[in-house]
Amino acid sequence: MQSPGVGILALTSENAAVNPPGEQPSSRLRDTMTHTDSEPARGPGQVSRQEVCMQVRSIIANLKVDDVDDAGFYADYLGLSVQEFTLGWVARYTSPETGAHLQLVSADATSPQDSVVSVTVDDVDAAHAEALRRGYDIVRPLNDEAWGVRRFLVRAPDGNVVNILQNHA
Repeated sequence: MQSPGVGILALTSENAAVNPPGEQPSSRLRDTMTHTDSEPARGPGQVSRQEVCMQVRSIIANLKVDDVDDAGFYADYLGLSVQEFTLGWVARYTSPETGAHLQLVSADATSPQDSVVSVTVDDVDAAHAEALRRGYDIVRPLNDEAWGVRRFLVRAPDGNVVNILQNHA
């Protein structure tokens, strides 16, 4: 079901070309879009949902800590008692009752900077291409990691570093 004001862009190999800012999509691409009359006005540099070529699957907060294994407060008090994984520098704790989760990060082992959130997407390569097209600062290049994800880190315009990833199939 489509939310009011949100369009869906279906990309195929025939219509995957990206138009420069300010140019209208080709008629073929325009025909694949679902338009709504209620889409809010956009400011400079903002794009509509119709122009986004990835889908976010999940967002997990990355909380900076000294020791990822010292999770007493989060496990005991908040009930995030299941440690889903740990790599020594990052660990995910989850509530067995609700599925709520949090990642504790001491220092990213393969990136020059830590991220504030981890965003799982359906197509990390498309997300990376779009970040480059928009001129965003890539903090860590796109890479396959030994622990089973393909990811890159990007700096948002407000300065926050975001970990964009896709799990290996």
